[in-house]
Amino acid sequence: MRTGLSEAGKVTLSDAPFEGVDFGPLPPQVHALLQEGVRAHRHDNAAADACFRAALEQDPAALPAYLCLYKIHTYGGRLAEARAAALAGLAEACRQAGWPADWRDWPPLSGSAEGPGRFALYTLKALAFIALKDGRERDARAMLERLAELDPQGLVGWQVIGELAAGASA
Repeated sequence: MRTGLSEAGKVTLSDAPFEGVDFGPLPPQVHALLQEGVRAHRHDNAAADACFRAALEQDPAALPAYLCLYKIHTYGGRLAEARAAALAGLAEACRQAGWPADWRDWPPLSGSAEGPGRFALYTLKALAFIALKDGRERDARAMLERLAELDPQGLVGWQVIGELAAGASA
């Protein structure tokens, strides 16, 4: 049984087999490890973590592996591990995009970011969420302010975290 979303946005259950997650173009062995980790994460976080880390050992440039790591650790409340994975993914995305490592120094975007740049923005949003959950509201706000400058249309969905931050201070 697997879950999904209906067109109305409601959670649905299905007996259809797990078809995997589209992580984009990756080496086959990395893709297989990520799929194995996704299947494992609901019942064995340690196995999922091992799969995602093995994927990174195979290909340290595989941005989806960082995403998987920081998501499972964030969902599991292991915020220090989530933050470490997100920071590592952010560094790799910046390297691939040719951006400075420090998000405060990122150049203004011309149009919407794609590829590693979009991943960097998305991961900065994740870091803002992690900071908020970890009680570092000032850090979260600084990241969100920078995201508002870089992504004024909110293409990576940072506004949702901004609303959570506003609620946290109210």
